[in-house]
Formats: sequence, structure tokens, C-alpha cells
Amino acid sequence: MQENILKIQNLTKIYHDKSSETLAISNLNIDVRDKEILAIVGPSGCGKSTLLGILTGIIPKSSGKIIFNGRKKIGYMLQTDCLMPWRTILENALIGLEINKKKTKENIKKVNDLLDKYGLHDFKNKYPNSLSGGMRQRVALIRTLATNPDILLLDEPYSALDYQTRLALSDDLYKIIKDEGKTAIMITHDIAEAVSMASRVIVLTKRPCQIKNVYEIKFENSALPTENRKAKEFNHYYDMIWRDLDVHL
Repeated sequence: MQENILKIQNLTKIYHDKSSETLAISNLNIDVRDKEILAIVGPSGCGKSTLLGILTGIIPKSSGKIIFNGRKKIGYMLQTDCLMPWRTILENALIGLEINKKKTKENIKKVNDLLDKYGLHDFKNKYPNSLSGGMRQRVALIRTLATNPDILLLDEPYSALDYQTRLALSDDLYKIIKDEGKTAIMITHDIAEAVSMASRVIVLTKRPCQIKNVYEIKFENSALPTENRKAKEFNHYYDMIWRDLDVHL
């Protein structure tokens, strides 16, 4: 059985303004397993992105506990690639190391190796405007991996891409996460994306978000996401999750 790398216990988030308060998350409990891809789906505005913000420390929690099992370095991949157009691909991939003052020869070599390994060797000295949307997101993931995080937070990483590119990138991201032995928590509005990529899918209720259901995703012949979409089990999981949702995604 996989060990837990992260425990979220009785997490609550309340937003306050001058005249009212909004309960966004109510007593949420989630265990995250080492080296799993955990997908979280739920209605728009239910608190999914708030949860990721709390895990990064960007958003303060109101109450509850976030417990890391000895490893708490987090990498956050946003919905857009946020590549700087005046920097080369290699320079963009090194930004996190520069910010953390860890741009050593060893770490620069590691980033170069990642770019080579995942098909970006010929683009290292080019600029972002010469890359496709899927390639830009691959660079964004390598930039995130460069700091060697224990947990990757993926906030709808395909939302800005067209359908065909999303499918191809889901295979790319899946292979990279598995090859590098990382744990990932992925927020998505796309049920098919969640079922095809994740080992578990958590369905949240509408705000204030709580857990409505948890699905262990098991394919007889587990493969890349594009292949998992063709598996006989895929529609079974898709239909159950769709019925769980309070509103259309």
C-alpha cells in the first residue's frame, strides 16, 4: 500500500468582506498518496483552485491542518504557461532555479537533460513564440520540475489548448510525471481527462465544497491517457462521476 505524502485534515476556508462572509471549503479531508496522480473535479466555483492556493501557502486557511510526510516542496503549474517572451526556452526553464538561488552547474545540466529527454533539444535557444501551445506547456512543466518538487499542483493545465493538443499533452504530462516519480494533484473540469489520467478521482460538491465521492480508477490494461479513453472501464467511471456532479461542468 502506498504511503501518504500529504494529509489534509478538517480544512475550512471562509472569505470575509465588509458586510458578509462566504464559506468556500468546509471540513475537507483528503489523503494524498506518494507517486499518485490525484484528480479533483467539481462544479465551477466550488473551491478547487482555492484548495491549491492553500496548499501552496498563497491563500491562508481559516482552520484545519495540512500535514506533509517529511516532504513539502511544492511545484505549481498554472493554467497558462506564463513563459517570458524575451527569454529563450532554456532560460525560461531555469527561472525557478534562479529565484531559489540554486542555478548550479549540476542543476543546469539536469534542466538540459529534461529538455533533451522530452523532445525540446532543438528549441533550447529559441523563443516561446516559435513553439506550439503543447510544447509551451511541456516547457512550463519542466520549469516546475527543475526545482525538484515532491508534489506537483496542476491547475487545469490544458484549459487554454485546443482539443487535439489537449489529448497529446495529456500523454506527455502523464509520461513525464511517471518517469520522474512525482506525486500530482490535478484540478480539472474535464471528466474524461480526470478518468484517463488519474489513479483516483475526488468529486467535490458545490460551495462550500466537501467530498461527495472518491473513485479508485482501475483499468485492466492501464496505459497512456489516450488509450485509457478507449478502455471498456472508461465509460463506467465517466458516467458515475457525471451523475455525481450537482451542475454541468
